[in-house]
Amino acid sequence: MNAIAALAVSCCAAAMLADVAHAAQKDVAADYPNKPIRLIVPYSAGGATDITARVIGAKLTDRWGQQVVVDNRTGAGGAIAVEYTANATPDGHTICLLSASQATASATGQKFSYDLLGDLQPIAQAISVFYVVYHPPALPVTSVAELIAYARANPGKINYGTSGVGSLQHFAGELLSHMTGVKLVQVPYKGAANITQAMVANEVHLGFNSMFSVRPHVQAGRLRWIAITAAKRSPLLDLPTVAESGLPGYEVTQWYGFITGSRVPAPIVEKLSSAVVQAVKAPEVAQRLTADGSEIVARPSREFGGHIRSEVTKWRKLVKAANLKFD
Repeated sequence: MNAIAALAVSCCAAAMLADVAHAAQKDVAADYPNKPIRLIVPYSAGGATDITARVIGAKLTDRWGQQVVVDNRTGAGGAIAVEYTANATPDGHTICLLSASQATASATGQKFSYDLLGDLQPIAQAISVFYVVYHPPALPVTSVAELIAYARANPGKINYGTSGVGSLQHFAGELLSHMTGVKLVQVPYKGAANITQAMVANEVHLGFNSMFSVRPHVQAGRLRWIAITAAKRSPLLDLPTVAESGLPGYEVTQWYGFITGSRVPAPIVEKLSSAVVQAVKAPEVAQRLTADGSEIVARPSREFGGHIRSEVTKWRKLVKAANLKFD
């Protein structure tokens, strides 16, 4: 009987401790945020990534009355920003804008100081963005079919610009090469603006980038776009998809979402997730983002986590199937 009584007391104590811990966790989120939030952006100011972060960050500032400060930490294809976030104080006041390029980087097998799927946790996905396939007018093609035929007739002579080895742009080109059997030569640059400048100067033949980045140069006649990389056509552009241009199954989509360190308490992550989803769906935010070709996704934490894992898996399969090597 003494043993039974002791067990009962032990169980009651455990239950009380669990209730206290649960209440304490709720208290952690009750006054969050209680100071400015640092929003880490992996790329330089002025690009699509930075603008997305600032538009959503401004809405979160209005919602909470706490300043969301954008901190551009560039370098290493976004790894510096993600590493900083993983090592930040786990109180939810440091978050990071994650893009598809960090998922492709994780698929390369390169060694990082963090594990994207283990040392960080998803907050919410905000948007997705299709790429356009574009080139300088000097390249004598007007469609993806003509591009493939021209590349086959000029093996190893067609290059494409990317924002770095392991970036989504790099994988967009590798996927095109793998599906067509045509060798395209990657030329890495520091960023999208550098690729565009090089293309206008006829130093690079092909690119994959957002409509937002390319549109002014197309309108000025300096560049030409021939297709989009999404699974279906966009009402914003009268362009076919790469898939319907002779490569069924081809799909490359950029996306942006928010992450934080894996040790940030779940109630804070839930509060962040709800706030980001609501901010992205706000009419003025949605209107601003969709004007640049973005699609509002607003996936909460759990769904976004599943999306990140599926993206890493997808690109790892390409690395294996195409026998890609990363130096």
